[in-house]
Amino acid sequence: MTATQGDLASLSRFVFRAPRWPTSAAFALLVAAVTGLGVFDTTYVLEDAWQGLFYIGIPTLAAGLLTSSIDRRLGGQLTPNRSSLLALVCEVFVVVTLVGAGLLAALTPLGQNFVFDAFLAALAGIFAFRLLVVMAVSRHGVLVAAVPASVQTVAAAVLLFVYSGTMRYIVVEGAVIDAFLSRQEQAPAALNVVVPADFGVLAAVCVVYGTAVYAFVRIIDRPWQRSLGVSVLDFLGGFIGHIADGTRELEDFFEEIGEEAVVPVTVCSLRRPDGEEKARFVLPMIHPGPMGEIGGGNLPVRVAEEADGLAFPPHATAGHDFNLVTEREVDTVLDAAERAAAGLEYTDRATRSVRVSEGDASVLAQAVGDDMLSAVTYAPGYADDVAYAVGLAAAAEARSGGIDDVLLADAHNSNNGLQGEDLGHVTPGSERAFDTQTAAGRAGDALADAERHPLRVGVAWDPTEWEPTDGVGPLGVRVAVFEVDDQRTAYVLVDGNNMEPGLRDRLVDGVEGVDRVEVLTTDTHVVNQVEATNQVGEAIDGDALLAVINDLVEEAVADVEPVEAGVASERAAVTVFGNDRTETLASTANAMVSMGGGLAAATTLTAMVVSAIVFLLS
Repeated sequence: MTATQGDLASLSRFVFRAPRWPTSAAFALLVAAVTGLGVFDTTYVLEDAWQGLFYIGIPTLAAGLLTSSIDRRLGGQLTPNRSSLLALVCEVFVVVTLVGAGLLAALTPLGQNFVFDAFLAALAGIFAFRLLVVMAVSRHGVLVAAVPASVQTVAAAVLLFVYSGTMRYIVVEGAVIDAFLSRQEQAPAALNVVVPADFGVLAAVCVVYGTAVYAFVRIIDRPWQRSLGVSVLDFLGGFIGHIADGTRELEDFFEEIGEEAVVPVTVCSLRRPDGEEKARFVLPMIHPGPMGEIGGGNLPVRVAEEADGLAFPPHATAGHDFNLVTEREVDTVLDAAERAAAGLEYTDRATRSVRVSEGDASVLAQAVGDDMLSAVTYAPGYADDVAYAVGLAAAAEARSGGIDDVLLADAHNSNNGLQGEDLGHVTPGSERAFDTQTAAGRAGDALADAERHPLRVGVAWDPTEWEPTDGVGPLGVRVAVFEVDDQRTAYVLVDGNNMEPGLRDRLVDGVEGVDRVEVLTTDTHVVNQVEATNQVGEAIDGDALLAVINDLVEEAVADVEPVEAGVASERAAVTVFGNDRTETLASTANAMVSMGGGLAAATTLTAMVVSAIVFLLS
């Protein structure tokens, strides 16, 4: 990826999963009770906690339970989990504001009225925040979104009205009114400072803050509309849905900005003489991103589920421009893989492997019949993705010497993360692009006329105990050992996203029992749901990984047996991010993040100044 795309990928640090609504509600009540112990001062501790639960917890529960229902009746899509989490966050904001205002009032002559004014400002502030979230998640206009967004503020205002004795300022009599709308004798004395005008002030400040949110969205939305033709709220809503509930809403946004592309899908199948598939290498020229399981992020697992034999889905020569926009596109890729597998012509002959180096590029290649199985690495140098055009050109160079189909994988096994302006993207016209093409061409020339011998293959797999948070996906570590003319070549595939610098070389040097070896990663993005970089070797010990690989190599060598192999390619028409859209999206999103903070601060300051004037005039 480019540096700009790397910045966009770093948004993964915000990824989390919203807790279920009962958990959020329980935590909200706990916060309310603890706050009551610190704020209220009655004779009994339990009464303090109860008042906290009542005056702070009830508005939060009301917001958590009612917001999603109201929003959905208005055509929105706010879930109970998100609604409860949003209410909890707003409750914490109000509590922190009250505590800060209370401390300031205790240290200065500002007094109790200042604390109450801060409370009103906090209620207006949570309305503005909730308004922004509801607009983003449910795509409502500002007036419609204001209805569910106001639930928490209105609930707090109603309790304040009833228990502050505000009705005593209104000349309305009646037993029912006194019983239900005037209960100041049961409330803390601190609430007696409330007068009817305060509710007018609250409404006015809410209007000011709501207007500020609307202005902020309109300003920040203009670059998105001009460059991508979509609204920033579409992106925010999809992103919130993904990080909070793991929904596919972000895919809908990507589908809007995507473009059609035709990609080769290459399959190398290995079968026993009885026709049973032993292993399958599947290489669609797409990128398994952008994050988590969005788009093609979980492509390696999907490939493994469809293969009859042990699946090996290495990383193709394609960058983020070739991210699939939705998971549905993976089905199209798998259909192409099945068509390729159905048209295979098998042979039991193969060549010894060769390693060809040119500049920074090193290609390990082996002919299977008249086809070529190969992988390119730039280790010990740093590299990220190899551009689609570079891979096509390199495969064409390999075919020019007489090779038919070419499976050229990007080993994707040495990178220094998201540091610096140059993240190692191998682009057309670069020195590395020409190195790759030259090395692939030389490998093809060497293998085209090389002597063929009987092919024997053994495979092994360990899902390992490591988790995606450790940088290793569910496919674990897989090994295929090709034995030709007494030469053993091991292809080691780790289900991860690139490797820490130097680790690949340690592994290659440390693998025993074979003559040549290459270590590849799948570039799975399920390991990037919490952070943008989570390379193999960041969290796990290199020696432990080497031990796993050596055990698997030994097991694969013991599994070696005669096989037939075939390589074929088919094309798949899919929707991907696109050449221009990826960089435009990354640039626009990064600009929003960098400039949005300043704009939000300026908008908030303006709104606070206006609200301060409202307080002074009242």
